[in-house]
Amino acid sequence: MTEEPEKIEPAMPEEPEKIEQVIPEKLLIDDPSNFLFHAAYITYSDLFDSAMTIEAKQDLNKNIESLKENKIDPGTFYRNINQHRNDGNNRTRGRFTLNTQRKRDWRKKSQRSARIKRHKK
Repeated sequence: MTEEPEKIEPAMPEEPEKIEQVIPEKLLIDDPSNFLFHAAYITYSDLFDSAMTIEAKQDLNKNIESLKENKIDPGTFYRNINQHRNDGNNRTRGRFTLNTQRKRDWRKKSQRSARIKRHKK
């Protein structure tokens, strides 16, 4: 009789523990009867929807919870979330240009367009 040697299966390397970050959900704690909190919640909601990173969403959740529990005042809330407001709106920074014209040029242009309208009938 031939005995088969025991098969030793190689030990499976244990998979490294996967660190999964749970994507935070938007908190539904709006209170329309409290105007200041309601306005802050609308701002929070808009920023939460536009936030791209998990850290930003967690920070927004932490700030709105603190405001709801009266741990911080609305001014502090807006200062804390201001960094998230500027992240998405980089195009608003910079110079604002306004094209102007002299009154005489505007008057000429409007008289000309009125004359054209009058005789187009």
